Amino acid sequence: QVQLVESGGGLVQPGGSLRLSCAASARIFSIYAMAWYRQAPGKEREWVATITPNSGTTTYADSVKGRFTVSRDTAKNTVSLQMNSLKPEDTAVYYCNWVVRQYATDSHPRNYWGQGTQVTVSS
Repeated sequence: QVQLVESGGGLVQPGGSLRLSCAASARIFSIYAMAWYRQAPGKEREWVATITPNSGTTTYADSVKGRFTVSRDTAKNTVSLQMNSLKPEDTAVYYCNWVVRQYATDSHPRNYWGQGTQVTVSS
């Protein structure tokens, strides 16, 4: 079983920056996608950004484009989300999500979620 652990959340003033990281607890045979989602109080979980490890392709929600950057550290097998120019509306619990085959013998990829890390943007 793959466990994902996020870190880096906290309280920041509007206009500030935070960097979130997500690491896996186990070795993984193949990673198909690494993504970040967020869920604000009273709202549904929404997609924020994705990086495709093999190609390095990144995609972003319009609401964060130009402010957030998703990246992968291949050596450490982690994914990060650099968040700049933060706004109060960015306040949410942020979750990482990986689509992986943990073992070469797995018949299909599986979806794993982290436990979430709180980001609060407030003055």
